[in-house]
Amino acid sequence: MAEFLDLESQDGVRMPWNVIPGTKQEATNAVVPVAVIYTPIKHFPSSAAPLLPYQPQRCRTCRSVLNPFCIVDFAAKIWICPFCFQRNHFPPHYASISDDNLPAELFPQYTTIEYASAPDPTPAVPPVFLFVVDTCVIEEEIGYLRSALLQAVELLPENSLVGLITFGTFVHVHELGFAQVPKTYVFKGSKDVSKDQLLEQMCFFANKPKPAVGVIAGARDGLSRESISRFLVPASECEFTLNSVLEELQKDPWPVPADQRATRCTSTALSIAASLLGACVPGSAARIMAFIGGPATEGPAPIVSKQLTEPIRSHKDLDKDSVPHYHKCVKFYDGLSKQLVHQGHVLDLFACALDQVGIAELKTAIERTGGLVVLAESFGHSVFKDSLKRIFQTSNYDLGLSSNGIFEINCSKDLKVQGIVGPCASLEKKTPLCSDTVIGQGGTSAWKMCGLDKSTSLCLFFDVVRKETPDATVQSTSNQFYFQFLTYYQSSSGEMRLRVTTLSRRWVAGPGSSQDLIAGFDQEAAAIVMARQVSFKMETEAEFDPIRWLDKALINLCSRFGEYQKDSPTSFSLSPRLSIFPQFMFHLRRSQFVQVFNNSPDETAYFRMILNRENVANSVVMVQPSLITYSFHSGPEPALLDVAAIAADRILLLDSFFTVVIFHGSTIAQWRKAGYHNDPEHQAFAQLLRAPHDDAEAIIKERFPVPRLVVCDQHGSQARFLLAKLNPSATYNTDAAPGGDIIFTDDVSFEVFLDHLQRLVVQ
Repeated sequence: MAEFLDLESQDGVRMPWNVIPGTKQEATNAVVPVAVIYTPIKHFPSSAAPLLPYQPQRCRTCRSVLNPFCIVDFAAKIWICPFCFQRNHFPPHYASISDDNLPAELFPQYTTIEYASAPDPTPAVPPVFLFVVDTCVIEEEIGYLRSALLQAVELLPENSLVGLITFGTFVHVHELGFAQVPKTYVFKGSKDVSKDQLLEQMCFFANKPKPAVGVIAGARDGLSRESISRFLVPASECEFTLNSVLEELQKDPWPVPADQRATRCTSTALSIAASLLGACVPGSAARIMAFIGGPATEGPAPIVSKQLTEPIRSHKDLDKDSVPHYHKCVKFYDGLSKQLVHQGHVLDLFACALDQVGIAELKTAIERTGGLVVLAESFGHSVFKDSLKRIFQTSNYDLGLSSNGIFEINCSKDLKVQGIVGPCASLEKKTPLCSDTVIGQGGTSAWKMCGLDKSTSLCLFFDVVRKETPDATVQSTSNQFYFQFLTYYQSSSGEMRLRVTTLSRRWVAGPGSSQDLIAGFDQEAAAIVMARQVSFKMETEAEFDPIRWLDKALINLCSRFGEYQKDSPTSFSLSPRLSIFPQFMFHLRRSQFVQVFNNSPDETAYFRMILNRENVANSVVMVQPSLITYSFHSGPEPALLDVAAIAADRILLLDSFFTVVIFHGSTIAQWRKAGYHNDPEHQAFAQLLRAPHDDAEAIIKERFPVPRLVVCDQHGSQARFLLAKLNPSATYNTDAAPGGDIIFTDDVSFEVFLDHLQRLVVQ
């Protein structure tokens, strides 16, 4: 596993197969797809990926960038592209290059490199934050939200532009540039407002007449700077006005009958926000930050009717297709996502309510624009408050928010791209690299990433198109597949960058290739590729059975790469390179990505959105949480994710990404309640209690969204957060170890699962 982590720290890349099946048939037999999980702007020390202050050299046929895998003729000053074999001449300023005097992009260790573009003479538009705030919540929640927003406003970058829209029954666009008295433009929540109507009603053409033709897009095209600065004001200038508006933020004044939900026009507010940004600052680093406290009931995309007699949709309703508004909502937000992607803007969502707010419908708009999403129970919850602070934090743990990204790919002609599952949108650039099979955002070799950060990770799926096994001579001379990933993006400091990662991987085919494939198998990356693929299939394929699909894949993989004698389950063994994979699949089958029971459609959509944007290390923790035990007998040590880990004299720390659980065994809990840790004689006990809290704080500090911290005792009600994740090796049918615990479930344990797997594989 260590060598795969080294490759990731060099290039931000993890692949299930680091030696690639060489033909279409071999790739099909390998079960786990040929895929890459890539973190486009992962943070590297400058020694690992230098920043070059000049323009990259491009191949004149396929536009790939000069890289260490190019063949260079120093005498003739020519380089040969490894993708299309085109011969390219070096420009005059490369005249002095030689074997001993290489430019940085040809250094073998710089497979990832970054170029800074020439400074743009026109001043760039500063980052824009447009807050869209729901006021249909109780007074207490308004108070929490107000204090969180006031804090966020203080943390905004000085040069950023800020706007504010509040909504309930009506949508209020606040004119922050008019400081004398609070001034707002009000729009009816039930009516969809077009961009032209919006500009007309908000008096954008009072001083400067509307152009007769063309699209209105910012100060260059048809709008005066004065009219834009009425609604989007520099943070340093509008702090007082914004604070006074927020201080006076009131609950939506319209009465709500006892048998009805509040009239909340979320879709109208988001549509107005998108149109306002599209008219004022197209193509800039702008984010719509929506703070929503309940379900939308009004406007073009309500998720439920106002009548409380109609329950909010569940997974069962979606399966039966009996939700009246669902398809209409998805279509509306699909249109909104296209508009935002075209404008280059991001939609972030903070959903804080005990009820569902419509994340399942909003998912496409958030995911395709690369937005952030946070789900919490209340605006007063630490998950929301700390996550909001993290977005604007400028410390070691900042998110490195970047914008306006375009991601392109180049690869050897024997590979084709099926698509990407992750936060991006297809630019529909059809090239010979595109496969006929589409997974996720496919049918293109370029994607738009309106918003991206240091941990945003894309999962790319590939097709191996070579039909027949080449003969041994070809295999020995040209047995490499090449990939190149190009990411253009605007960094948080505002300058445009191009990051280039070029990879080379060996391919094998024919008899005897199994051992080579196994040697390059990365179990963690494979588990996460399967998790993303199964989540995608569950959302897009009707009548799809995820458990059956995962089991079939696991059985086929084990029978292809395991060693066994036919009909003898005891003879079955797996190479250490594959031995943990069945365990990952066991936990994936039980995870919230596959088991939708006991989760609302909003929660499921939220979990999958986070899975689809996180790197391998974080995703593995979501699928198979990590468990650490603390006791007097030994220091903190990892434990198996099993109910047998529970003991009366142990503390357990479970990290499942979304929640961090500190679990005290019954004896430890009794001692704590008796206050022994406050006694100077029991310093060791005080330290034992403190250790998991310190480790939990370290986890929470560097994670986004900030996880929920649960501190619980054995046999307490909150212990369910731990028990739900453990392998049920002891249930009500078996005996628990003294001081241990049992799980009340009919789920099979990992041992039984493995037993069945072995029996099926050897048949």
